[in-house]
Amino acid sequence: MSTQKLAPYGSWKSPITSELAASVTQLTEVAFVAGEMYWRELRPEEKGRFAIMKQEAGGRTVDLTPPPFNARTTVHEYGGGSFVVADDAVYFSNFSDQRIYRLKSGSKPRPVTPEVNMRYADGVMDQRRGRMICVREDHSLSDQNAVNTIVSISLDGKDSGRVLVSGNDFYSSPRLSPDGSRLAWITWNHPNMPWDGTELWTAELNTDGSLGGPQLVAGGLNESIFQPEWSPDGILHFVSDRTGWWNLYRWRGNRIEPLHEMHADFGRPHWVFGLSTYAWASPERIICTYANRGTWNLAELDTTSLKFSSIENPHSDIWYLRAESGHAAFLAGAPRASEVIVQFDFATGKFSVVYRSGSETIDVGYVSAPHTIDFSTTNDLRAYAFFYAPRNRDFTAPKGERPPLMVISHGGPTSATGTTLSLAVQFWTTRGFAVVDVNYGGSTGYGREYRQRLYGQWGVVDVDDCVNAAKYLVKAGLVDKNRLAIRGGSAGGYTTLCALTFRNIFQAGASYYGVSDLEVLDKETHKFESRYNVKLIGPYPEKRNLYWERSPIHFADRISCPMIIFQGLEDKIVTPSQAELMVQALRAKGLPYAYLTFEGEQHGFRRKENIKRARDAELYFYSKIFRFELADPVEPIKIENFKERAVSP
Repeated sequence: MSTQKLAPYGSWKSPITSELAASVTQLTEVAFVAGEMYWRELRPEEKGRFAIMKQEAGGRTVDLTPPPFNARTTVHEYGGGSFVVADDAVYFSNFSDQRIYRLKSGSKPRPVTPEVNMRYADGVMDQRRGRMICVREDHSLSDQNAVNTIVSISLDGKDSGRVLVSGNDFYSSPRLSPDGSRLAWITWNHPNMPWDGTELWTAELNTDGSLGGPQLVAGGLNESIFQPEWSPDGILHFVSDRTGWWNLYRWRGNRIEPLHEMHADFGRPHWVFGLSTYAWASPERIICTYANRGTWNLAELDTTSLKFSSIENPHSDIWYLRAESGHAAFLAGAPRASEVIVQFDFATGKFSVVYRSGSETIDVGYVSAPHTIDFSTTNDLRAYAFFYAPRNRDFTAPKGERPPLMVISHGGPTSATGTTLSLAVQFWTTRGFAVVDVNYGGSTGYGREYRQRLYGQWGVVDVDDCVNAAKYLVKAGLVDKNRLAIRGGSAGGYTTLCALTFRNIFQAGASYYGVSDLEVLDKETHKFESRYNVKLIGPYPEKRNLYWERSPIHFADRISCPMIIFQGLEDKIVTPSQAELMVQALRAKGLPYAYLTFEGEQHGFRRKENIKRARDAELYFYSKIFRFELADPVEPIKIENFKERAVSP
């Protein structure tokens, strides 16, 4: 083994280049149909295009959607539920025009829906009636007040949208019973988000395809329903958090029956359509996944005896669980493995990797494994995070030096971070940064009470938890208290801006498309989140004082450290005006800052060249602020109001 080189933290040469980290293919939306597997993958090198892939029963992998087609819906802006497979065709939403296209083997995609300002998602096939049933979002009159309904669309294109269910603000998860006689769906209204309170309904399908006799099954203003599904023998199942945890239930004989109550979450926040945490191996056997303290586990449930058994598996993150023909399939990740598509054989109990998100294998000598930490936070509560120590087999730091710390605040804010190997994290740890990825109060996977800590306290609880995570690591002697940075995107960008404005612990920060003015957010954001702040902050304008007090833009005079801001110019969720307002305030105060904008990017960067540029720019920024030499040359950025000092020897 070669002797490790001595170099300051931050200056280590890493094999995880910005090019490599920006090239990772992201996998999503697994489907299992007639023994063949389908999924979508995001390709940064193709300007963020989503392609639909298929693995045939014989094992051959086929790329189905040719460029320039981009299989991505923007219902709720975040999308999901972008394609449906039926017989020999794939039906998908195309990003550029939001029309549904039919793709048959050997043919070019053909439009099924007309050229109108409407979007479609979360479809299910009603093959008996030759149609698809899906969620439709009508933007023909307004973007901020789009009309959401459940509609049917004939597969021959003759009926472009017959409304089946309407009248509420939002709909999702239309699901047909196996015999095609009943439809189930979820609905909710402002100001609720789907993890606050939703309703599960079902209705008979009449001979003409219309719905009759709608019936409320479960849910309400304070109960969140997730993933309604019909069992193979026609019993409606769903996930509910009526006990404070998202657990499994069924509706039988007009009675709701719990299947297995436990302090764990079998659901995920409904930011995107098409999520799935359970599926049927048989009418009497459910395969499911659940979160416990941020880690996802696999289990099986006997629906007759209600016996619940854990399934040992090597993965810590599991998404999009599907089952068919003696197998389950799902997306999975682990601390030392990037996203993969996994197949689980019910008979043998064996797992096999079907497809990998990247071809590169990272030597374990460069991989920092996450350590779960829980720490004391405000009001004598506990919060949670994953800590990554610096790791690079080729380097060690001078004796007595402690590493700079990067605090990551995830988006959402009702989301969560996991432990799947992320090159975006390892990019930093291999260069000598410590990283703490915080699941602050408000995050999912710790029950409804933990999720609701953020209600009325956005910009307070999340900031306190990120600050206290940093303090915990400083006190433990694991990081340098004089080189603390915080970064985040979207809601995490807001937390970052609040931490840099209202606290005095960090010396630098990076905001990716973050919120700086809550009032502007309320006026400009899209319909799905347009009333989100009622729960997170309070009703507007009654609580306008809180909107003002928690908007960093009004308190730029309190910011005392440099920051770098990144913004997509086509972002409709957090519009570019939010970044511009903060930049104007920083410029007026004369604080060091850098500002980078990206053409063609929406909410979240998807293009390889932009992801690479942003990561390089952020690294360059920290090298100047924390005064360390870079191991490799990086394209410089202009840091306004910054006077560079020589790096200490």
